[in-house]
Amino acid sequence: MRVLKACMQKLLKTALALALTVAASSVAAEPIDVTSDPIPLNRENTDADKVGPFKYLGGVNLTSTDRRFGGFSGLGISADGRRIVSVSDQGAFLSADIKYAPDGKLIGIENADLGGLSDLDGTPLAGKRFSDAESMSPGVEGEIIISFERAHRIWRYDPGVTPPRVLRPPAELEGLRSNAGIEALTLLNDGRLLAISEGDTYEDQAIAWVSRPDGWDVMTYRTHDGFRPTGAATLPGGDVLVLERYFTVREGVRIRIRRLPAGMVEAGATLDARLLVDLAPPLSIDNFEGIEVRADGDRAIIYLISDDNFNMLQRTLFLMFAYEG
Repeated sequence: MRVLKACMQKLLKTALALALTVAASSVAAEPIDVTSDPIPLNRENTDADKVGPFKYLGGVNLTSTDRRFGGFSGLGISADGRRIVSVSDQGAFLSADIKYAPDGKLIGIENADLGGLSDLDGTPLAGKRFSDAESMSPGVEGEIIISFERAHRIWRYDPGVTPPRVLRPPAELEGLRSNAGIEALTLLNDGRLLAISEGDTYEDQAIAWVSRPDGWDVMTYRTHDGFRPTGAATLPGGDVLVLERYFTVREGVRIRIRRLPAGMVEAGATLDARLLVDLAPPLSIDNFEGIEVRADGDRAIIYLISDDNFNMLQRTLFLMFAYEG
């Protein structure tokens, strides 16, 4: 069993490397200029570098004059931490190199390209209903798997092939409201996919699924205090980090990260993840919807990206943390 687990983890690392170096899903990708402005963890205490079990390793506010830049909802980071890919809710596909300071802290991105996700016929996706990409995950064969809202679906983008392939979605997905679809998608260490819907703010649960070779098994994801899941990433040991967001016009945005034990992810289960950290002002936060993890020795490196909704009052923040839990 230990040998099988080691082989699976090696396969998943190889798949992740392929998925993040081959941007076959991007149509007519072009270089764009992106500015990276450093931001502190805490606006009122710029020396602060800890929040809960996370140590802040730098972050930036990303801006560009390209009007397609923004709305990033899904995040991928290469296993060596050198590359970022992100999909937006307007069908854009960003890829870039990550810049680090000599001390290893995140200071920005460079060599950025921006293209469009392709439709089934190989042309760029068009229209908000069909281009609203909300989450992404590598697959076990080097593909990138992307879930969409509004027109709910899951598509697989293979390396070296522009048009995607349709993956059979969970049957329950069709009955969800247009903006209550799959927000969190991650590849588990055993090769299964975990998908969690956003659900409705007035309910204390959201529907979730875990894949099997011939379909999907249904689960329930328990929500708390009005927070809704917006992203997920798998830790090196197998547990899952779930990113959650709370927003009201009066209170603004707050972010939580919870830890879901790998052994809990089974057909029919109620998934009740443990709270790790609550992020709120004066911390530098925004509408975080993308989360990814990579291993770095005995610790996990956590990356977050925010969806600015193409709103001048919001920002595209790209943050990095170390987690030794």
